[in-house]
Amino acid sequence: MTMDLIVEDLAAIDDQLSHRHIELDPSGYFIIYLDREVKLIYAKHFTNVIDERGLAVDPETGKVIPAKGKVERTHTTVFSARTAKELCVKIFEETQPCPVSFLDHAAYLGREFVRAEVALVTGQEYIQD
Repeated sequence: MTMDLIVEDLAAIDDQLSHRHIELDPSGYFIIYLDREVKLIYAKHFTNVIDERGLAVDPETGKVIPAKGKVERTHTTVFSARTAKELCVKIFEETQPCPVSFLDHAAYLGREFVRAEVALVTGQEYIQD
């Protein structure tokens, strides 16, 4: 088996898992992005409320927050760090109360921070999953 087949297989597994249903974290969500000029990973935290349908809604307006597209909302906090590990320490160990309440959300963020770090180091494009 060549390395290309392994990478393709792993990408297919990740793609399939990205389409599963997940419960939204009532503690909020993060928008992750890079600033290449200053060599930092950023994670903006936004609060939300989960309605009876399981959808995230803006706590101020009650309107559903779309998963795609531009949304004009004010973040509660912006975290920044040089590495995925540094960002995890800031969010999960140094911030009280922790802005993440679901373990699967924490695991997702850890994976995304590593992907963002790799993109920052290699110059690849980073798009949050």
